[in-house]
Amino acid sequence: MPQLIQHIDAIARQKQRDVLFVLFGPAARGDILSDYDYEVDVRRHEIIAWLDKHQIPWLPCGEYASTSGFSAYDGRIYLDIPYDDSDATYCLVRDYLENPDGSSCYDDVLFCYLPLEIAMKNAHHDEPGFWERWAEDF
Repeated sequence: MPQLIQHIDAIARQKQRDVLFVLFGPAARGDILSDYDYEVDVRRHEIIAWLDKHQIPWLPCGEYASTSGFSAYDGRIYLDIPYDDSDATYCLVRDYLENPDGSSCYDDVLFCYLPLEIAMKNAHHDEPGFWERWAEDF
């Protein structure tokens, strides 16, 4: 069944806060996605199972929106927790995904942060009919 997946910057604007998300596979390494299939990515499944086990809410999300093109969903997920070192849930996730020095525990996973300030640069995307008009001109 088709699913509406929001861009990560739209989620930040909706939440009115900085947001966290996770990249998997080639996207986490900065590679071109080519034949990557997130549906069979074992590491992604393991991390999602861990999030579910710890009752940490997550949703599929799209990349930072761009009007210069679009891409297919690459398996990234938004984590519905605050970016806050005093938040126990944030610390649990951070410590699961990152080493003490801030590097990733996995070479095919990247724990990411998008500040609301950056997301607000695309606030005009939230205007009614913006994407419909964009699609007509694309």
